[in-house]
Amino acid sequence: MPDDASAAEEPAPLAGRVRSALESGDLDAIRDLLDPGVRWGAPGGPGDADCRNRDQVTAWWASARAAGARAVVTEVTAGPGTLLVGLDVTGTPTAREAGGTAQRWQVLTVSGSRITDIRGFGDRTEAAARAGVPA
Repeated sequence: MPDDASAAEEPAPLAGRVRSALESGDLDAIRDLLDPGVRWGAPGGPGDADCRNRDQVTAWWASARAAGARAVVTEVTAGPGTLLVGLDVTGTPTAREAGGTAQRWQVLTVSGSRITDIRGFGDRTEAAARAGVPA
């Protein structure tokens, strides 16, 4: 959970917009949710391999969609300054290895009406702990 989360940064109003943008794959809608300086990377980040701004995050999504990746949102749970997003991902090597669908979770840190940080997880319990929501 982010150290600077506060009650003034309430993520719940964004939950529906996040679900809709991710499920539709609408890159403009995804971009509109992102802070210009958003970071996206592994759970232990921020790190050198992170996407470092909304242009890089949007380009990553465009590349993944062009390669056939798709995501169905299975949950969006609001935490203190965070959203826990569960995804069933298809069309990736990991999904194919898992029989067609891979479960993934993202912890979105929210400031005001923008996503400022995204961390990807392969385990819901770990993601929920990071988001500050019940496992």
